[in-house]
Amino acid sequence: MTRNLKRLAIVSAAAVAIAWSGAAAAQTDGVSDTDTKNFAVVGNVPAMCVGGTIAGTGGTFDMGVLIDLNTGLLRTDLAAPPKVLSGSFCSARSTITVNATPMAAQTFTSTPPTGFSRLVDYTATAAGWTTTPASYATSAGSNPAAVQTRATAFSGDITVSVGNFSTNGGATQRLVADTNYQGNVTVTLAVAS
Repeated sequence: MTRNLKRLAIVSAAAVAIAWSGAAAAQTDGVSDTDTKNFAVVGNVPAMCVGGTIAGTGGTFDMGVLIDLNTGLLRTDLAAPPKVLSGSFCSARSTITVNATPMAAQTFTSTPPTGFSRLVDYTATAAGWTTTPASYATSAGSNPAAVQTRATAFSGDITVSVGNFSTNGGATQRLVADTNYQGNVTVTLAVAS
């Protein structure tokens, strides 16, 4: 029995030696007992613009009585506090555009008599988005400054103002009586192509 045990011990030792040499050879052949995989985490952010909210007293420029009650001519001191769009942003290159329509008599819609007008022109501006404010004059034939572009994403306030009021047809024209003169200013933010 001792002889069999010796043989078994020799065979077992040889088997262990072969197993270890095989494992060592496997490790030296570039085989590992560890494997790692990587996973990408992806998403996207669409280019977008948000005009923000009108802060303060709302979205109406109330000019009050438009004429000098002594002369019937357009007042030279017309003014209204600016409006602020707060929380405006664009996540990419963008353009700001301002557009406006003259203040027009809403009830008196026919052609006014000689010496009278039913329209008041003005200039609307939108400042704070670009170095040069976007501006639109309702009396102008073209308004190249109405569209301004900024090259980068931006977040900030836009201040909208109206001013430089004039009677359509000239300073000597009086305005026809109407309890409702209305114009409109539109400010648009858009992703630039």
